Amino acid sequence: MTEHDRDLDCEGLLCPLPVLKARKTLTSMQTGQILIIRTTDPMANIDLPHFCKESGNHYLQGTERNGVTTHLVRRG
Repeated sequence: MTEHDRDLDCEGLLCPLPVLKARKTLTSMQTGQILIIRTTDPMANIDLPHFCKESGNHYLQGTERNGVTTHLVRRG
């Protein structure tokens, strides 16, 4: 697992809630810090990278295991 600074559990939440929660959490983080977001909604696999591109944050990766996708985002 990658070193990270914050962890956000969005399991069971439907989009756009994971993106909204990620945005709120990222605003309280410093540039370069890494946020891990755990989601179960497949739409988050599309919405989170798009959000990062539009907001200046960096989507590092998403890995799925047992129905839970772990997304890594670096604060831009």
